[in-house]
Amino acid sequence: MILFKFDIKNSNLHQMKSFFQSLFEYNHHFNQKLYDQFNEHQYKTSKKSINLFNHILNAHHIWNNRIEHKITTFGTWDLHKLHDLKDMDQANYEQSLHILGKSNLDEMIRYSNSQGEAFVNPARDILFHVINHSTYHRGQIAVAFRQLGLEPLVTDYIFYKR
Repeated sequence: MILFKFDIKNSNLHQMKSFFQSLFEYNHHFNQKLYDQFNEHQYKTSKKSINLFNHILNAHHIWNNRIEHKITTFGTWDLHKLHDLKDMDQANYEQSLHILGKSNLDEMIRYSNSQGEAFVNPARDILFHVINHSTYHRGQIAVAFRQLGLEPLVTDYIFYKR
């Protein structure tokens, strides 16, 4: 009689999804805070940093839609009204959580990039790319803020988790 059966594969899947959920919570938290900074200092921030923030949100939208095999609404460098960015980030976050809840992270996603080149990557690699891409560009925004005399956000993941 087997009283307890441990499924290592399902356990690892649960841990991976939980980790990604934590990463997307972190990403969302700092995108929302960044929106607040842009809103507070809208006449002091640079066009470059606003463009980068739009790019972060557009790319997140594009990658989510590639995973779900949906048509993307935005181009990678489209610009949006400042007051729309907070809601865009919220929608991206909710879509990412939906993806995590229903998707097989090992599923191979077929997509074309903005130049029409075809690629295939596992969903988990695409989701990690979204986080890494956002972090990279938030770092560029922090540098731009500092150059303008604005105090940038401290967005280190470990500080968020403390």
